[in-house]
Amino acid sequence: PPAMCTNYIPSARDHIANVAGLGPVQLPAPEVGWPAETYPGYPAPIVLGNGQCVVARFGLVPRWCRDARQAATVSRGTYNARSETVASKPSFRAAWRERRFALAPMQQFFEPCWEQAHLRGNRPTRWRLGRADGAPFAAAALHECWADPDSGEQVHSFSLLTVNADGHPLLGRMHRPGDEKRMLVIVPPERCADWLKASVADAPGFMRTTPAELLVGEPADLRSAMQQGFDF
Repeated sequence: PPAMCTNYIPSARDHIANVAGLGPVQLPAPEVGWPAETYPGYPAPIVLGNGQCVVARFGLVPRWCRDARQAATVSRGTYNARSETVASKPSFRAAWRERRFALAPMQQFFEPCWEQAHLRGNRPTRWRLGRADGAPFAAAALHECWADPDSGEQVHSFSLLTVNADGHPLLGRMHRPGDEKRMLVIVPPERCADWLKASVADAPGFMRTTPAELLVGEPADLRSAMQQGFDF
């Protein structure tokens, strides 16, 4: 399947401290940081149901991984989880069944727009997307904690949940022509606490697109993505 959200800008500490409806969030120690932009395999902050913010690897590591090599291989393909199949896919079904729901606070995320690709040697334009009011937001995520059997290291990791966006006025413009359109599940601010404590039966109700009028997008600087080897 086509790649979905591979790159975003996490929220700053002062924004994470009060994720909507959760009250004060327990932040990691000041010396624990994360990059300004997140890509698969990078550390980024996520907020758990107990109100704690932890720094986790972007790309979920299932508990059945045998060793660090398998964990690294699997997590390269688990940075997004399709909401339609998350309950049945081997990499995600345990986390879904056990309600290991999380929030990924972010400021903006990036997607490739192919509308002008024919003018750029069949290369897409990198677009920056976020809330129309400029406020930070939180995307629905699943998280896991895997124990490396060799080192004993506890590896926290996560995946961002996505939904179909065919026909969406903004996200429908992203990705290659003919590919299915997808978008992150952006949790409305007033429902962040509800998502973290949702039952398995209620969780699918959160898997919805965000209305286009609440979002804004524009072409973005290519340099940081190209430095990471992303073909935008």
